[in-house]
Formats: sequence, structure tokens, C-alpha cells
Amino acid sequence: MNPMIVKGGRWLALAVLVAATASCGIPRSGPSKREIFSSSVQRQGDAFVVQVNDRVTRATSVTPALGFSKSFENAGLVGPDTIRPGDKLSVTVFENVANPLLGVPGQKSTVLPDVEVDGNGFIFIPYAGRIKAAGLSPEALRAAIARKLGAQTPDPQVQVARTPGDGASVTVEGAVATQGVYPIQQSTRTLTSMIARAGGVQVPVQSADVIVTRGHKTEKVWLNDLYTNPKLDIALRNGDTIYVQRDLRAFTVLGATGSQNRVPFNTPTVSAIEALAQVGGLNTSLADPTGVFVFRNEPAAIANQVLGRTDLVGPQRMIYVLNLTAPDGMFEARDFLIRDGDTVFVTEAPFVQWQKALSVFTGTLNGANAVSTAATGTSITGK
Repeated sequence: MNPMIVKGGRWLALAVLVAATASCGIPRSGPSKREIFSSSVQRQGDAFVVQVNDRVTRATSVTPALGFSKSFENAGLVGPDTIRPGDKLSVTVFENVANPLLGVPGQKSTVLPDVEVDGNGFIFIPYAGRIKAAGLSPEALRAAIARKLGAQTPDPQVQVARTPGDGASVTVEGAVATQGVYPIQQSTRTLTSMIARAGGVQVPVQSADVIVTRGHKTEKVWLNDLYTNPKLDIALRNGDTIYVQRDLRAFTVLGATGSQNRVPFNTPTVSAIEALAQVGGLNTSLADPTGVFVFRNEPAAIANQVLGRTDLVGPQRMIYVLNLTAPDGMFEARDFLIRDGDTVFVTEAPFVQWQKALSVFTGTLNGANAVSTAATGTSITGK
């Protein structure tokens, strides 16, 4: 028989055997590119597989828009002299009469110290009764007291001095140096000044957000935007709760990368190329740069736009494909934004499975030869 034919037949048999071995449970990091494509809706699967291009990038570039509503932004600063529940007042009444209404005969002035503003914002002045004080300035309250007393004593003169109490305060919690309840004072009437009063934040500015709860409304802003956009530095109100936290969003990276991990967002936006860089990039010994996939449950509105349809309802399983070897592949990966909950998966290059199968096969042959040699040696020794 022709030795070349015999040799070619052996190589063919070897290739068939290695291919069969490769399909029989060789360890790997996940599905192959071919298997992912076979799961597409176009091939009777349950996910839409879409090649990323400029149009897809624009349609999917959805970033979380955080900020305050107009009701928060338009709230004016609380005046430093505004009287609030919990404040204490010192009221002095001057009467130019022999027998004053509030004092003793011959005394021209009467001091009413430590007049506390109650929880409903009222104070009590003898002969004037209950007077609404909260929300007024000392000057406005002075005039109100004078009017009330003027009906019983001629032309009374009134002075009002305010000592701030603990009635107007906010709660600061989360990733700040010192959590606590802080009064709203002249120097802490805005959001940034109150955060500074609490010792500043304890997380990176780029990966933090601030949540403000006022009554039944809760709104959120990026911390970095708060520092760079003056209109977001809102005026505080009594009872506000300020919570500073690290961004809770994260994505997962799996497959032939430098490491496989769940990765938190460290900036408001992260591109696909940045996501890969955060885990050490592609594993140059394993990765197939034509098979970078992003798995995502996409809202119907975006899925319809990406696919050019109008009939999809509810979240859709989408698999976006990035080919880093294409002429514009790196640009597409740089512009394609990763979102909270995404899974980035990098497939192994086809030859990797071949190498693994070949290694298993040759290892098996070597093992068999070793056993055969050992058996032969034993047999000869036994003679």
C-alpha cells in the first residue's frame, strides 16, 4: 500500500477523533460563537442576535438621567432669620405709661425670656394670646405683637431676638464621614454645604449619588453633577433626609478575559471597551476578538428601534455582537454603552478547543503507550 495514503489516512482519522473529542465535554469557559448564533430568533432560538453598528449604538445609548425636579430646584433658601418651630425668642416690650400692662408700676420695659416656638409654630404672649411665629422674621413678628398689644396699651414698642433651636434640621446618612441630624443654619442652607458639614463623602465622587427625600418625594442626583452644576445645589427644608451612596449598578464579565467578575460602575457611563479593560482585557491565549457578546434584557421600545420593528411587547432578550478585528470594531466597542445588569461574554478562539481536544487525545495515547510499555516490560521480566 502507498505509504503516503496510509499516512494521510492516519491524519484523517486523527482529525476525526480529535473533532469528536472536542465535542464531548472538553472544559471551556462558556458557549462558542457558533452556539450563541444558533440561539438566535432567526434560527428558532429565544434571543435576538444583533451586530453592533452606529445605528445600534445610537439606539441603545441610554444613560440614567438623574437630577432634581423643578419643585426642588426652585425652592428658595431658608432665610437665616426665619423663625421655625423649636426656636427660642426673647421678647422685650416697652410701655410709656405709669402702670404698664406687662410690668410693674414705674417700669418702662418688660422682658419675656425663652419664649419657645411650639411644634405648630405658635408662641404665647400675655394679653396678646397665641401668635403664629413660624415662617416670620423677627421684624415681622415684632410688628404682629405690637399690633396685638396696641389694643390694650398705647403705642407699645417691641423687640424680638431669636436664638435658633433644633426645630429646623436635616438627617445626613450613608457614605459620609459623620452621620447625624444637623440644624439648618446660615452656613448649611444648601445641599453641598450640609454634606460638607457632615465631613464630606467617603466614596469616589465619580461613582456616588445623592438621594434627597422631602416629604413623600425622593429624588437622586449624581454627586459629580452636584458639584459641577450650581442649579442642583438645592436649598434644604426642615425634615429633609440626605443619603449618600456608592453607585449600586454593576455588570458581569465572563469568558476569555483577564479575569471573570461582577464589576461595579465607577463612572456614570461605561463603554464595552472600558468594561473589558476593567477585567484585564482579552486573554490573548484564549480569546476570539471577533466574538465579544453583550447579553441584555432590552425594553420593548429600544428593541423595536434596534430591530426596525413595532410589534414587540415587553422586555426582549438581546445579544449584541462586537467584532474587535473589524475596521471600526474598536470604535464601536468604545461607543457602545454597558448598562446595569449586562453580561459581557468573550468566546474562546476555535483553535483553543482543538488544542484542548488534541491535548486530551495525545495524553490518552501517551497514557495508553505507557501502560502498554509497562505491561510488555512486566511480561518480559516475568520470563
